[in-house]
Amino acid sequence: MKSLTLFRHAKTERDSDTGRDFDRRLIERGQQDAKRIGEEMRALDLEYDLVISSPAARAAETAELAGLDVRFDERIYDAATSELLALVQSAPEEVGRLAMVGHNPGFERLASRLTGQDVEMPTGSLIEIGIPVDRWADVTEATGRLVRFIKPKELR
Repeated sequence: MKSLTLFRHAKTERDSDTGRDFDRRLIERGQQDAKRIGEEMRALDLEYDLVISSPAARAAETAELAGLDVRFDERIYDAATSELLALVQSAPEEVGRLAMVGHNPGFERLASRLTGQDVEMPTGSLIEIGIPVDRWADVTEATGRLVRFIKPKELR
């Protein structure tokens, strides 16, 4: 059994100082939400063998404030669902619990595709999907089961 957690970045500013989407930062509410989700993860003893994050400012800041030790992977930023699925399928086999920090619409679409149900992920939310496979390469559509869905609004 493999476990995939998708953690969508928290609430951000509309525009960055540079004008680049990649550079958008978290607003105060987003910073608070990222910390709350991190606290909830620790309270639930959620630990991961590998955490990969988009290097975009908002995802990196979300991961940092949540207390996650991440490896950055540029493929997560602005990725199509098929690209995210390929990234999951290429995870090292010794990894049992994989977490990714990134963006919509890719994360919502990937979660929907893996669970076979419509999933809407608000900013700062975390979804855990249990996948009954032994190898990441065997992860396919509708093979996952929703295990946990944490929304910052529910923790306020």
